[in-house]
Amino acid sequence: MNGLHTLTIHEAYDLLRKREISSRELTQAVLERIEAVEPRVRAYITLTPDLAMQQAEEADSLLQAGDGADVLTGIPIALKDNLCTRGVLTTCASKILQNFVPPFDAHVVEQLRQRYAVFTGKTNMDEFAMGSSTENSAFFVTRNPWNLDCVPGGSSGGSAAAVAADMCIAALGSDTGGSIRQPAALCGVVGMKPTYGRVSRYGLVAYASSLDQIGPITKDVTDCAILLNAICGKDRRDSTSVDVPVPDFTAALVSDVKGLRIGVPKEFFAQGVAPEVAEAVYQAVRLLENLGATAEETSLPYIEYGLACYYILAPAEASSNLARYDGVKYGWRTQELAGHIGMVEKTRGEGFGAEVKQRIMIGTYALSAGYYDAYYLKAQQVRTLIRRDFDRAFEQYDVLITPTSPTVAFRIGEKADDPLAMKLADVCTIPVNIAGLPALAMPCGFHNGLPIGLQIIGKPWDEETVLRVAYTFEQATDWHRHRPVL
Repeated sequence: MNGLHTLTIHEAYDLLRKREISSRELTQAVLERIEAVEPRVRAYITLTPDLAMQQAEEADSLLQAGDGADVLTGIPIALKDNLCTRGVLTTCASKILQNFVPPFDAHVVEQLRQRYAVFTGKTNMDEFAMGSSTENSAFFVTRNPWNLDCVPGGSSGGSAAAVAADMCIAALGSDTGGSIRQPAALCGVVGMKPTYGRVSRYGLVAYASSLDQIGPITKDVTDCAILLNAICGKDRRDSTSVDVPVPDFTAALVSDVKGLRIGVPKEFFAQGVAPEVAEAVYQAVRLLENLGATAEETSLPYIEYGLACYYILAPAEASSNLARYDGVKYGWRTQELAGHIGMVEKTRGEGFGAEVKQRIMIGTYALSAGYYDAYYLKAQQVRTLIRRDFDRAFEQYDVLITPTSPTVAFRIGEKADDPLAMKLADVCTIPVNIAGLPALAMPCGFHNGLPIGLQIIGKPWDEETVLRVAYTFEQATDWHRHRPVL
């Protein structure tokens, strides 16, 4: 057996249940792995080794008692640093929150605590989840475990890199325009954005509230279903959390796609998608056809407006959500006090990075008197048209399959001076958030030693079919077994 740090959730649970290993041993192995490779990868903003060992001891007591243990009991999990954790620094990778220690847990963190999971630490991200490369962190750049000169994707780049480098068994991320799926694709792991409203956003530091959703980043599809089981469900503290039944997602892990109808929207293979990425995705579709599914090209004509629509709606919501960081209540405050308004201006000027400032300004402009109808209202109308495109497609198809990222991971700094090229990194993922749909990213090939990501998009509340297709593909291939050598 390889080191314990290479285990999946379900493999580790099996060994823990049989008492062949302890959570303490598993956690120690993961912490030793972090010590060995974190200086090169830099996936974590805050490490919590003492907390992790304490939680592992509690998990072992429960496992030894033999009652009430969950599949996540004793499993080391990393948390994106925009998920509030009681008593643990939560920075959103921003100077403005560099000293913020929340007095409460996010809903998803509560759910993991109740199952006696182990927290390894808080992972790096693009500041306030604004970015596609984790280069916008106020602290440092996370590196892709497959090639340390390349980005891990963003904004959940730290979580994806930590999972790929075996520096945790699984992780949670958040996804506003692709921030789980795009880094999962670039790091060769599995990432899922559930249907909007499926997972409570309580305690997730808000970026764009009508788009944000929390989801799992894991080593395989089975682990994705296990983690999804733990975090889904109605929560009265989030008004957008929907009271729909939560199935056992692991029951959907059936290796069978016979009779399933797959749509392949041509707009997702348009300009900017690298030929090797397109070919790997087409090969994946052909494999699913050989396994009994039917597939055909389809069209979602309004998808081409997705990027423009997103970059009005998301900054507009960010402008509103980030107004609370004023230096008065908590977080960074400037030392150069010049009256109340001057203090707020200086605090925000010093505390926010360039990308966050840019998006706040774009959003404030789009919401301002005289421009609201021309920009924000129009973008909301386009959002409706994009949703209708998907609705029409799902009258014919059970899932849609597309690339996740138009390219494999790019080099650190390569797109720093080209904001449009950087934003195009999310061109395949953004429409899913605009429409509120569930989607999963998983590895489907390699190019120049870097992973290529497949995206499977489902109907609202139909994560089960997405997981079934993903599991079938995974069982028929071995892409998920490839691990980076560090």
